[in-house]
Amino acid sequence: MMAAAAIAAGCYDDLTSVYVPASPAGLSYQLEPSGDPLRPLGVILRWTASTDGNVASYNVYSRASQNASFGLRGTTTSPSFHDDGVPHLEYYVTAVSTDNGESDPSASIVVDERLRLPKPTTLTSISLNGAIHLQWSDNAFTSDPTGFSNYRVYSTSFDLDSNLCGVTWTLEGTTVGASFLVANIANGRPRCFAVSAVTIEGFESLWSPLRNDTPRPDGRNVIVFRDTVGATLSGFRFFLDANNDGLVSVGELGIVGAGSSTTMDFYLSRNANGTLFLVPQRTGTQVALYGNGAIDDLTSIDVAPVGGYSRTAVQAAVGNGYVFQMPSGGPFAVFGALRISAVGPDYVIFDWSYQTDPGNPELVRPLTPGR
Repeated sequence: MMAAAAIAAGCYDDLTSVYVPASPAGLSYQLEPSGDPLRPLGVILRWTASTDGNVASYNVYSRASQNASFGLRGTTTSPSFHDDGVPHLEYYVTAVSTDNGESDPSASIVVDERLRLPKPTTLTSISLNGAIHLQWSDNAFTSDPTGFSNYRVYSTSFDLDSNLCGVTWTLEGTTVGASFLVANIANGRPRCFAVSAVTIEGFESLWSPLRNDTPRPDGRNVIVFRDTVGATLSGFRFFLDANNDGLVSVGELGIVGAGSSTTMDFYLSRNANGTLFLVPQRTGTQVALYGNGAIDDLTSIDVAPVGGYSRTAVQAAVGNGYVFQMPSGGPFAVFGALRISAVGPDYVIFDWSYQTDPGNPELVRPLTPGR
């Protein structure tokens, strides 16, 4: 396929006395994903920069198919080249000296779409206040861990009346994990989401199934961040009696605030190993793990345990239920419960319940959830 064997070092041609540089080495490519796996934005070629002071530029050659001939695609003085639009099938590079001597071709690279990963097979979501938590199957990574680079998350508008996603998609971000928090979304405005997988070469997979969701003020899906990332949103209190009358008023249930505040029942922290923990904060607040593992729903916690409470931090794990025993200001304790529905790298999402009757271990969801 190549015109001649690459020379190891530059030399002068005996017949023309023209200096011929050594062939470039280390040619590689990186596609630029566009959202359409069949039409990337372009391809970036890179190779090792020559240390030969006689090299003035590089010529880039390409061909669109195996049966086509190579043609000059462009010339550059840098050890890289951006080919805009759908890339050709195969590329190679030559070095050109100051007196126009051209090297033998480098080793060629083939833009091989067979490296493309499978699309994520599932996509689920959790509605939050001003945000949506997305989670999907990690099959693209597990199919080729060494070839996987990242996931790309897209969103557009969603029409509830016609049950259709919009046509103008926006890249929300990229992640190496199988979950993503889309934040700063207006409540009450439906959005449509999709996820793709990208290889280390930049090949983008087909999209996951589409998923629509609408952020809304809701006490059931609460998010708190770890204390060193979202300090003002790292704590949670089940009930704060702002009027000091012992009655539950709107806005006094399910309060998210600064984890450093001693008024919070607990805050979220992360250890050196990256594990997240619920840490009791307010004086008198204790916590106990409910059962021996994951539970199906918050409603599985129907009665608070008699004992087992502690001031010791507990690991935040998806599906686990926790019961908090807290002082009420009177002779009896009050109880609150939560079930974790998602754990991100720096946050947890949970459902919660609180029993307003001091001393009563029956745990039900509040009729008027806090924000």
